[in-house]
Amino acid sequence: MSKLNITVNDHPYDLDIPESRTLAQLLRYDLGLTGTKIGCEEAECGICTVLLNGVPVDSCIYPAFKAQGASITTIEGLARSGELHALQKAFIDHGAVQCGFCTPGLIMTAKALLDSHPDPTDHDIKVALKDTYCRCTGYTSVFNAIHSAASELRGDGPLPWKAVKTVEPLKAVGQPVAAQEAVDKVTGRARFADDYVFPGMLFGRTLRAAYPHARILAIDTSQAKALPGVAAVLTYQDVPGDNIHGLVYDDWPVLAEGKVRYMGDPVAIVAAETADIAAEALKLIHVEYEPLPVVGDPEFARSPEAALVHDEWQDGNLLKHIKVRHGDVEQGFAEADVVIEREYRTPTIEHMFMEPECAIGVPAGFDDEHPKLTVYAGSQIPYDDRRQAARALGIPEDQIRVRGTLIGGGFGGKEDIAGQIHVAMLAQATGRPVKMLYTRQESMLFHPKRHATIIRIKTGAKRDGTLVAVQAELYGDGGAYASLSDKVMTRATTHATGPYEVPNARIDCYAMYTNNPPAGAFRGFGVTQSAFAVESNMDMLAHELGMDPFEMRRLNALRVGSTTATGQVLHESAGLVECLDWVEERVRQLPVPPAGSDGAGLKIAWGIAAAYKNTGLGGGADDAAGAEVEIYRDGAVEVRASSADLGQGLSTVVAQCAAEELGLPFDRVRVLLSDTDLCPDGGPTTASRQTYITGNATRHAAAAMRERLARVAAEQWDVAPGDIRFEEGELRTGERRVPFATAAGWLLDEGHEPVVAYRYQAP
Repeated sequence: MSKLNITVNDHPYDLDIPESRTLAQLLRYDLGLTGTKIGCEEAECGICTVLLNGVPVDSCIYPAFKAQGASITTIEGLARSGELHALQKAFIDHGAVQCGFCTPGLIMTAKALLDSHPDPTDHDIKVALKDTYCRCTGYTSVFNAIHSAASELRGDGPLPWKAVKTVEPLKAVGQPVAAQEAVDKVTGRARFADDYVFPGMLFGRTLRAAYPHARILAIDTSQAKALPGVAAVLTYQDVPGDNIHGLVYDDWPVLAEGKVRYMGDPVAIVAAETADIAAEALKLIHVEYEPLPVVGDPEFARSPEAALVHDEWQDGNLLKHIKVRHGDVEQGFAEADVVIEREYRTPTIEHMFMEPECAIGVPAGFDDEHPKLTVYAGSQIPYDDRRQAARALGIPEDQIRVRGTLIGGGFGGKEDIAGQIHVAMLAQATGRPVKMLYTRQESMLFHPKRHATIIRIKTGAKRDGTLVAVQAELYGDGGAYASLSDKVMTRATTHATGPYEVPNARIDCYAMYTNNPPAGAFRGFGVTQSAFAVESNMDMLAHELGMDPFEMRRLNALRVGSTTATGQVLHESAGLVECLDWVEERVRQLPVPPAGSDGAGLKIAWGIAAAYKNTGLGGGADDAAGAEVEIYRDGAVEVRASSADLGQGLSTVVAQCAAEELGLPFDRVRVLLSDTDLCPDGGPTTASRQTYITGNATRHAAAAMRERLARVAAEQWDVAPGDIRFEEGELRTGERRVPFATAAGWLLDEGHEPVVAYRYQAP
């Protein structure tokens, strides 16, 4: 320990800290200023940016003692006297705040830019933000916010946000309002999983596999257990319940037993007094392995020569063979004037959410707030976390509470179990809270990715451009465990004819086990891989036929009344032709590039690709969500749903739905999400389903509460319930009106239940 004198947000500190401390660790763990986030610890993502004597630095690698005597400004110090800085206001007003994990880094980087460039150009902003990443927004809103803040700081006032037209007579739904957590996200008060701290909390770490495929002959944890400061070391023998979990198939061990199947497999877990001790303990766990042949390719995985990834699986390495058949594909190709046949390969892709996985387990009875075993995690499916954890722990589901924290990006990558079961086990074993935070390297090693695919596709068309047949063979690399490979590769298969009418098709897909990282949900859910192959062939067909690529697609586009490759008749929401028309009009307005070159030897061109994607779970799955609406005597309303908000704005959507039904101002509705003890099950936050599913659950619950209030008010005024209007926070009939709070009091005084629950089932 050494002495450090430093000023942070105008407050002087005299500290004794370890000499190994980074500035980010100092701010987060010694001063409790958790607004500074850590995403990579390699100075790559920039979201840890703070100002040191006015200069932006990556605090995740900046030695704390290098800041001796310096003045530091963090996101918590930007607002003054309760007034948000112009940048903080602009980020909210221009919709530049989504998941919020990168927001502090972006704002602090922008602050340094505006201090030196009061009127920055787009190029200036690009240069300033080139090493400060955001995974959610696409940066357009960030640029707009920075320009707006610059304008306000120069004295010219903020720039207006582009107006949104709301369908009449809607008053709340569709209005550009800030999410309830937006202010917390721009000020550093928002709490993600790693921002929670509990008294006596231990630190967890995971020992990962040393080989991608190997038998485990022996595990010796004795030296690790003997290390001072170690509270627990657990292996598969210590799993209280079933040593297995999975979203669709139960094939993923909680802790590796018998063998490891990829480099991310967990072999042992440790809880210790400090993160450094936990890391040292991992080095003292000795595992004896017998390496096995590695299956590294999905096509090879199907061959007789391939080793078995799962010895007990009855179909070798084949997880699932998925088929689509309609028409007569041989006859279709016989009618074709032009046939294009190619092979395409798409790689494994990392989600790169900015927040690495983190989970905290708090043992039952720890304090009054935690009477039962509680897991804190940023999860896309809290109820499924609870189900899988309960099975592994061998206890009833209602004995575990999952409390979803804010999520620093997910994109499908936070659907599977990560550390949730492990921290629950360690908390039970030690009787103390345990936090497990993954490093960026561990996150990339462990969690499921976008599926790598091999796609061979043959497309036939007549001379006029009409498609007549598609034949395709797809291999999907599912990795070591199933995750959602079944569902993802089914979607790749069913969309392998593209958004087009194709009378004849034969498609075979093989989802395979390999010794690569598991593959699971990722934005686009398998359709992106198919679309790459389909659209490449479409471009080649258009070229061979001498057709305009827009016209080729327009001719074959699915329309209302069309039948998809799987036999679904489209009754609505088939807007591809209108989309193509809109895009083509704007493409034709682009300036003609000079002689195919930008002067630096680079060719300039534009291209067109089209795709379609289902929303909702599909495949006959039970697509439903529940929501509760509760009223309070002060006229406030709370909506509760276990669905997760990853920055897509679900909390705003459900608040607007409730406000619209009850005639309330938006700010009178608060939202609680992702708590399995307090919120009904909303299903997974995936497949673009939550606005429709949980939004409808909220709408119906609020409508039922409105009917209750209308009946009570009708009795008070001796009118029909249908005569009661809910407008501007009041109940009205004729010339009479009362505040919503008064009507809520009437309802509660009569002993009515203040909560209405509704479960919405998708048709």
